[in-house]
Amino acid sequence: MTRTAIISDRRITGLSAAVIAELVAEVRPLWHERHQARLASRPRKRAVGAGAKHRLVFVDRLLATLVHLRHGVTHDVLACWFGVDRSTVTRAVGEVRPLLAERGCTISPDVRLRTLAEVIGHLGETGRTGIIDGTEIRVRRPAVGRKDRDKFISGKNKQNAVKAMVLTDEQGRLLFCSPTGPGSCADITHARELGLVKLLADGPAVEILADAGYQGLGAQTGGRVVTPPHRKFKKNAPDWYEEMHERQRKAHSSRHIRVKHGIAHLKNWRALARHLGRRERMDDTVQAVARPAVPAADRRPDPGLADVSTEDPPTPSASHR
Repeated sequence: MTRTAIISDRRITGLSAAVIAELVAEVRPLWHERHQARLASRPRKRAVGAGAKHRLVFVDRLLATLVHLRHGVTHDVLACWFGVDRSTVTRAVGEVRPLLAERGCTISPDVRLRTLAEVIGHLGETGRTGIIDGTEIRVRRPAVGRKDRDKFISGKNKQNAVKAMVLTDEQGRLLFCSPTGPGSCADITHARELGLVKLLADGPAVEILADAGYQGLGAQTGGRVVTPPHRKFKKNAPDWYEEMHERQRKAHSSRHIRVKHGIAHLKNWRALARHLGRRERMDDTVQAVARPAVPAADRRPDPGLADVSTEDPPTPSASHR
């Protein structure tokens, strides 16, 4: 009943049954392979098929991870929901979250983007415009006396945060979400550290829209990064210049606003809207949320629960813990 309720109601995970079925079909073999590798890495103490059986099959592990990321539900609540111990849910989330982070953003059934270089190449091949912007995610403050305690303080929001760069297309569809950096890092510095300047300078002719925080990249990339217009008159500007500058600024803002929609779609997952996550796990959390969070409006209709198998792959040692 728990599994049926989660899959049938899209509000619980934010994903349709079709997307969950795709995640099960793609992630389950990877999880099973890593599970078997862990079993083979230590000496066997029991016969094949002996020992306790999994009470939390892979589908339940995936659903528990999605609910945790979507709503920030604690492991204790999920343990009560699925009828297992809290440590089982903690272990399941720790196993499934890295697998979701490695998936990449699905643009179409035959296109999967994982790195910034692949995204720039895809934009160059399709002739589309990309939009970039930085977003900050609150995290816990380092303990007193710890090294680089002030490194995560954001100068903009005056809070402890990590920063990620989001890249969308001109419709606001998420194409790439970068690994996180300290909140004190400027947007333009973060983009340079990710290698965006080199990819644009040596890559295909791509138009990238950015806000004023990235002014200066246009000259380094041959005009491929388009930022709001500079003000030539700081004081006593003519009326015709004020009118022209305001018209150009609004035209750029109306095109750049789409990236805010992609960021809002990403932040709708409560794991990134609250400061509950640990900094050392934030990279996996951000990537795990960004991968299945891509809008799936163009995918096939929901297949129902029949396509979501609840059994783990039948191998002799799959029942060992």
